[in-house]
Amino acid sequence: MEPVFNVVLPVFAIILTGYACGRFGVLGPASSEAINKFVYFVALPVLLFYSTARVDPAEIFNWPFLAAFGAGSIVTTIAAIIFARTVFKTRLAEQSMFGMVAIFGNTGYMGIPLCIIAFGEAGALPAIVATVFQSIIMIPLYAVLIEADLRGERGLTAAWGVIKSLTRNPLMVSSVAGILWSLTRIPLPTPVDNFCGILSGAAGPSALFAIGLFMVGKPLLHGFAEVSAVSAIKLFVHPAVTWVFFTYVFEVDPLWNAVGLLMAALPAGALCFVVAQNYNVYVQRTSAAILLSTIVAVVTLSFLFVSPAMQVPIP
Repeated sequence: MEPVFNVVLPVFAIILTGYACGRFGVLGPASSEAINKFVYFVALPVLLFYSTARVDPAEIFNWPFLAAFGAGSIVTTIAAIIFARTVFKTRLAEQSMFGMVAIFGNTGYMGIPLCIIAFGEAGALPAIVATVFQSIIMIPLYAVLIEADLRGERGLTAAWGVIKSLTRNPLMVSSVAGILWSLTRIPLPTPVDNFCGILSGAAGPSALFAIGLFMVGKPLLHGFAEVSAVSAIKLFVHPAVTWVFFTYVFEVDPLWNAVGLLMAALPAGALCFVVAQNYNVYVQRTSAAILLSTIVAVVTLSFLFVSPAMQVPIP
């Protein structure tokens, strides 16, 4: 349990620090939105570019791993959206955020450090590949659904509007740019490498801090049924579905298998809040779900770490 505490508690502490700064008037209500925009338009795009630009393309496209991890994410997303539509009668944009929270884990700030603690440096690459997949495949999917609902358009008009929006989406553009750079196999120039390394490090802490700041004065128990439901899907359903695909459908290297399962079992990621606040959709419930799932994950991840699925030989 110690590795989990070592990673999860700092995450929770950063959220609490943001809350304290808002609660005692150090920063005002507008600060959360300003910090969030910094993350969405500056720090996070740099992080996504930096993560993908330095990875060998042959290692990014580990098809069995991508197929298993992707199938677990997509199946869980569809089930979560149907659940939200049927049970909570929400609109499509809110259903989409419900689906995102249900599968989008805190891969960068928790997943990669946990994988390195559990499996050494060998665990970093599959964790990065899982992060890249969620960033360049799943984010556009949610953006399409949210944009289509918020625009109120249908058919080809809606499709064209979404396509234009995605071409200007900083997360999409930066991820694609990073992959294109990786295909050249040219190392990043030292000044660029240093710039990206410094700035990308601000993305995770800033997003977590903004969550705490946003929660000041918000009713934490408002919409608790939805918050608890999506947290349960994230922590139990998503890893279970992913485990089925890794175990019974696709043949994946044991280390990559274990990392994929761990990444699926993470609590909801701060990026969900960034997207929710950017579109002003499902913001309170998203932030509450991140908080709740992070707390519960201390227990669920501890059990996962001692399970047979995590006991793999380290290269």
